[in-house]
Amino acid sequence: RAANIDEESIPFGLIGYPVLQAADILMPRAHLVPVGKDNEAHVEITREIARRFNHLYGEVFPEPAGLLTESPAFPGTDGRKMSKSYGNDIKLADPAEVVEKKVCEMVTDPGRQRRQDPGYPEVCTVFAWYHAFAPDLVPQVADECRSASIGCVQCKRRLAGEVNKTLEPLRQRREQYASDPHLFDRVVQEGNRKARQAAEATMQQVREAMHLHAHAPTLAENPR
Repeated sequence: RAANIDEESIPFGLIGYPVLQAADILMPRAHLVPVGKDNEAHVEITREIARRFNHLYGEVFPEPAGLLTESPAFPGTDGRKMSKSYGNDIKLADPAEVVEKKVCEMVTDPGRQRRQDPGYPEVCTVFAWYHAFAPDLVPQVADECRSASIGCVQCKRRLAGEVNKTLEPLRQRREQYASDPHLFDRVVQEGNRKARQAAEATMQQVREAMHLHAHAPTLAENPR
């Protein structure tokens, strides 16, 4: 315990939020949790809670593992961690022209001042994005950058095309949902139904493990 920490000043969210996240993972008894590199700690807290419960009451919860993508830590358009608060993100809902504008404003190799200057793709944010959106082009882009056979503007425009190619199916899906105002509600209701069933089954196992035989209100009896 640090002597200079005032316990009264610690907000509940700092302690409670990770536990609520753990409940969201443990209630459906998830084995894998899709996360980014910076969220692995949340999964580890969940694993600790599962281990503690299983140690005290018997094996009920699986210890979930984080499921990382091939790009677990993705840089923002300015090279920093991508964050909405930094204004360096590209949203899945961004129109094609907005994506192109944001990509064209990306930070590149600061040492490449002139078109004919050779670059170092390893320090270029644009190059990092090629790994995620056009991995087949990575060797070509690296050679073009190092040999200065392509300029940064041309390289960014090509990347913007690859990003838009990836996002276009998502845009079409959003339009599909927007065209039917009741479709989204039906999807949410069906998801709630499945989640409630999974939660009831888990809570039954929890009550049995803890020998809580008295009747307790179910989610169906006491919905939130």
